[in-house]
Amino acid sequence: MASKKRGSKAAPKNVVAAAREGGGSKFDAKKFWEGFKSIAATLAIFLLLRTFLIEAYRIPSGSMIPSMLIGDWLFVNKLRYGPHVPFTDINLPGYADPQRGEIVVFISPLQIDQPEDPTPILVKRLIGMPGDTIYSRGGVVHVNGAPQRLGFQTADRSGAPGDEWHPLFDWQKRIALDSSRFGPAPARPTLDDWGPLVIPEGYFWMMGDNRYQSKDSRYWGIVPRKNVRGKPLFVYYSWNADDSDRPLPFLTDIRWSRIGHVFR
Repeated sequence: MASKKRGSKAAPKNVVAAAREGGGSKFDAKKFWEGFKSIAATLAIFLLLRTFLIEAYRIPSGSMIPSMLIGDWLFVNKLRYGPHVPFTDINLPGYADPQRGEIVVFISPLQIDQPEDPTPILVKRLIGMPGDTIYSRGGVVHVNGAPQRLGFQTADRSGAPGDEWHPLFDWQKRIALDSSRFGPAPARPTLDDWGPLVIPEGYFWMMGDNRYQSKDSRYWGIVPRKNVRGKPLFVYYSWNADDSDRPLPFLTDIRWSRIGHVFR
């Protein structure tokens, strides 16, 4: 038999054999745990920011036209009025209180006519503060006797159904005044004529700027302070979501002039 020559190189091992001997890749538990912690920390920071500081919100309806448009996406400052602790009834202190005239994001009071979503998140303008006497005559809202601008900007009232009555308006009778220096509340409130109403302590009266296309406090009532969630900051994205005739309008019909719009 031929003897093995000195200095000859050993034949390379079979890959399968090498793997069986432990040469293959192994599960690295330490690296997996480090990666998991990194992902978990990132997710925790995101949830913390979203819950207590800033959250995105989409405008789905035209109730706040012209201040807000359908298709606006905006950031909401949740820290201003005090963030809400999820899954609890706890509201943490904020650094400011809601003021008359501000646009506010809040949880709607119970809306019995839409059981599929009875307490949606809404955005409206704060019109009445606790203790205010508020009423409307001929479509002009008065707060403590002072008339307010309709929708806070020019609004088209042509063809507006101001004498429209809705059964949901009947809740107003609980806080309506039978007599006051502003006159008595109508027995049958309408879109244009309702109140005087006195806003109880701890509650707000909310209305959309587009009054004739807004389902607001006239329908579902006054908003508890604890339901307030934040104040809109600015528009970070906007597209023509209501009447665009372009394909893929969320890409081709972007409202560039709206991006960066700041809410006062």
